[in-house]
Amino acid sequence: MRDMAAVPQRGVQVAARAALDGRRRGISALLPFVGPAFVASVAYIDPGNYATNIQSGAQFGYHLLWVVLLANMMAMLFQNLSAKLGIATGCNLPALCRREFTRPVSLGMWIVSEVAAMATDLAEFLGATLALNLLFNIPLIVATLITGVLTYALLALDRYGFRALEVAIGILVAVIALSYLIETGFSHPAWGQVAYHTFVPWLNGPSSVLLTVGIIGATIMPHAVYLHSGLMQDRIPARNAPEKRRVHHFELLDIVIAMTLAGLINMAMLYMSAAVFHHGYSGVADITGAYRTLVPLLGNAAAFVFLISLLASGLSSSTVGTMAGQVIMQGFVGFRIPVWVRRLVTMVPTVIIVALGVNPTMTLVISQVILSLVLPLPMVAVVKFTARRDLMGDLVNSRMVTVAAVAATCAVLLLNGVLLWQTAGLPLPFRA
Repeated sequence: MRDMAAVPQRGVQVAARAALDGRRRGISALLPFVGPAFVASVAYIDPGNYATNIQSGAQFGYHLLWVVLLANMMAMLFQNLSAKLGIATGCNLPALCRREFTRPVSLGMWIVSEVAAMATDLAEFLGATLALNLLFNIPLIVATLITGVLTYALLALDRYGFRALEVAIGILVAVIALSYLIETGFSHPAWGQVAYHTFVPWLNGPSSVLLTVGIIGATIMPHAVYLHSGLMQDRIPARNAPEKRRVHHFELLDIVIAMTLAGLINMAMLYMSAAVFHHGYSGVADITGAYRTLVPLLGNAAAFVFLISLLASGLSSSTVGTMAGQVIMQGFVGFRIPVWVRRLVTMVPTVIIVALGVNPTMTLVISQVILSLVLPLPMVAVVKFTARRDLMGDLVNSRMVTVAAVAATCAVLLLNGVLLWQTAGLPLPFRA
């Protein structure tokens, strides 16, 4: 697939140039810049989020909503850093890693990042496959193949320019958002509990720690940190430093809008599960179980809307995951493979999982934990690069931003350490 930033889209770029020159103002000035953050935001509402949020809400009620808020704020921060890196340098994060790090380090990062990309694609493919299976009662293996064809069709929109794909992804995000607005009406969450647990931290034992790490892994996706820099490099060419600052200003607004929407959707996933399943159905721990339990509890309409949102999530996120995989490969090792080959190769783990009859949703949760373990690599790299004035110029991080980014990275490392500690069978030194 061609580099999204290299695809000419004259209409958008002409409108963006008018905004940069001050000839367009208000919403009309912002519109040409809206799109990349919505593409990146799909990574934060993929089927892995469904799996972790459903299990979190069913098992712990509203208690882990604070984790969703924290993860979304961290994701917003790192998407801003990634986008800013692409704007300032005209280069994507993997390519900068290859340029600035030693060859063994960059090759090691590439291998680990490819593993993360495959874990991501596993979650996304399984989500869309499950939705097709439950919606149309078709075998999982057939649903897997249909998902592959549909995502390739979405990727083929690339030939019409970056705007066509951005619009398609934006429509799918809107479907997910509308679906959860409807589901909120069906589920009647306890708004007092939602408000309280959104801001009050809580952990209680190994299961809550595992799901906390899973939520963070499902929210601050490694491939999305890599991707956003690639989406922004030369998308709207800036002629000088003031124009780069102006492009970043517009992209920051794009990020705030897209990531706020993604955060609200994630919260809706969790509080819906808490409202419907926690009392009496706390054993619901997978997508299939959630669907089958929704039918008698809230009716066929609620279950249908749930599956439509899952299908939109799986298709959009699988498409974006393939785009990210191309950016990762091209950046780290300097070559790319045809998009249909990458699509075919990344389908293999899903086909194996389906063929072996492994529990799909537990696989989704574990895949998110893998992502969280890989996550510190791009986080450290993007913080390191965006703190360098020789690379970033006027867009270099302020001290406050760097401190916040370092703190977020340390928090992820700490949670990963706790996860590894408990995985080794050692008792946690605390109990909330």
